[in-house]
Amino acid sequence: MACDHCGVEIRGRFRQTRFAQLSDEDSEFLERYLLAGFSIKALAEESGFGYVAIRSRLDRLIERYQKLRDDEDAKRAILDRLEKGEITPSEAAEAIERL
Repeated sequence: MACDHCGVEIRGRFRQTRFAQLSDEDSEFLERYLLAGFSIKALAEESGFGYVAIRSRLDRLIERYQKLRDDEDAKRAILDRLEKGEITPSEAAEAIERL
C-alpha cells in the first residue's frame, strides 16, 4: 500500500476489499448515495443531477464493481489450478495478466 501524497509505502499481505479498489470518484459517489439513504430521488435533490443521470452513473458503478468481483473470482480459480499443478507458474501469471 502506498500514500499518493507523501509516498510512504507499506509492504505486506493485506486483504483489500473490492470497495477499496474503486476509484476516488466512484467511492465518493457511493458514499453520497449511502448518505442519501440509497435513494436516487434524495441524491438527485442534493446533487442537482437528474434521476436518469444518477441511475446511469449507478449502473456504471455496479458494472465496474461486478467486473472487480468477476476478476477476483477468476484469479482465485487460476491460483487453484496452479496449486493443483494443472498449470505452471508462468501460465498462471500470464492468465492473471490478461484479466
